[in-house]
Amino acid sequence: MRGGWEQARRTVGTAARKVAGSAATAGRATIRMGRATVGGTRVAGKAAAGGTLRVGRATRRLTYAQGAGRTGLGRLIELSAVGAAGDALITVALAGTLFFGLPVDEARGQVALYLLITMAPFAVVAPLVGPALDRFRSARRYVMAGTLMARGLLCWSMAAAVVSEDAVTLFPAALGVLVLSKAYNVSRAAIMPSVLPADISLVTANARVALFTLVSAGIAIPIGAGLAAWLGGEWVLRGTLVLFMVAGVHAVRLPRHVDAPDVEGDEEEEEGHRERRPARWRTLLNVGPAVAEAMRANAAIRLFSGFLLFFLLFVVQDGNLPGGQGKEMIIAMLAGAAGAGGLVGAAVASWVRNHSPQVTVLITLAVSTVMGLVAGFLFNLWTAVAVALIAAFAQELGKLSLDAIVQREIGEEVRSSTFGVVEALLQIAWVAGGLAGLIMSLYSRGPAALTIIAALMGGTLVWLLIGRRRRLRGTEARVAAARAGSRRHPAPETAGHAADPNATTATDVLPRPADRGDRGDNPGHTKPLTNPHG
Repeated sequence: MRGGWEQARRTVGTAARKVAGSAATAGRATIRMGRATVGGTRVAGKAAAGGTLRVGRATRRLTYAQGAGRTGLGRLIELSAVGAAGDALITVALAGTLFFGLPVDEARGQVALYLLITMAPFAVVAPLVGPALDRFRSARRYVMAGTLMARGLLCWSMAAAVVSEDAVTLFPAALGVLVLSKAYNVSRAAIMPSVLPADISLVTANARVALFTLVSAGIAIPIGAGLAAWLGGEWVLRGTLVLFMVAGVHAVRLPRHVDAPDVEGDEEEEEGHRERRPARWRTLLNVGPAVAEAMRANAAIRLFSGFLLFFLLFVVQDGNLPGGQGKEMIIAMLAGAAGAGGLVGAAVASWVRNHSPQVTVLITLAVSTVMGLVAGFLFNLWTAVAVALIAAFAQELGKLSLDAIVQREIGEEVRSSTFGVVEALLQIAWVAGGLAGLIMSLYSRGPAALTIIAALMGGTLVWLLIGRRRRLRGTEARVAAARAGSRRHPAPETAGHAADPNATTATDVLPRPADRGDRGDNPGHTKPLTNPHG
């Protein structure tokens, strides 16, 4: 019996030692795995951090190229890219709350209400935002910072409205974000000549800003979509609050010459020409033929873009797009085509920097008209994708050319007001096109509606070309008359007399570079656009 117990004790002890050894071995293996995991995580983290730093350095080299870092253009590009990323995150966070998740009939009513809400205030904001920026030119950095921080605060209120499904708070807050975004764009466009390096044209500088903002928004959209699916749209909005606050701090750190560009002698000029200077709104209503022509062409393009966005959206929702299956996939394809079109438009704007922006605007309108007619006659999935790409391309290229024309032709004292009017006009045109798209989606499945809108754009193009031809003929007639008069009445110097300093010669009535459609960005009747601090 005692031998049996001793044998059992030895057997149990042996088993226990084996179990303990196995546990120790497993523990050591776990420790080694943990160390390997920590080491792998550390290596992956270092690699990600290194990659981020390399991307950041490459981006900084691109934004600061050709003297852009010295004049402040590089910082403005980075600030605009951050603002565009914030707007993209807001769009992603609100995508499931506005109309995409609603039934089609209910969605139309919600979208129409939203469009009407966004259109009405712009008629009031336009006469307020631009003149305020003109009067406070010495505080432009703080105005830009205020628009960014105010958007962040509205993101916080929208986050609460998303959780409680409070449409009464959500729509006004979204409207406020839109208005503040436009105010920032107005201020950014107005200060562009003051940060322009000597080696970069206005069209190129505007295109560089547009390229970085589009890329930033394109990167932010998938990140925001993933965070919204994981944490919810309200947390994306709360994170966007931090982003806008940081951007507001960096806006204050823009170069000081942004606040008061080229204002030497403005006070003396104001006192000396107060009686002769026309009223502000009379000046804005007479912006000149080049600016007026570009504004009308861009309004037609923006109307076409708004029409396509909402018309194609509801055609897809109704299942009336031939050749396409899967609503989500089709909407993603259309959105991708629009994004690619914007990028191509910004790239082409940089490429055509030595061409006349007036001619570029008319070409974009003509391309949009032709593509609209093609999509009307051959309406299917692929023509819809093509027309979405062309519309975004024309909208981006036309707007960049319009900005360059306004920056070149309009004086500093009313430039912000002019940009405010331009933004309001384009917004109203886009809303009008969106409402037309909503209405036409109820009665047309595609071809007829696209043909009608393309015919409307074609009529606008013909009207603008006729007006341009008449203006050029009038200029040629005035030049010919001036030259004929100079031959009949030679200058006093040629007749052997002393020159009269007040005499008018033929060169006084020759057309300016802007009237002739030359390629220069700086006609003789405006201030130099090169930054004196650069």
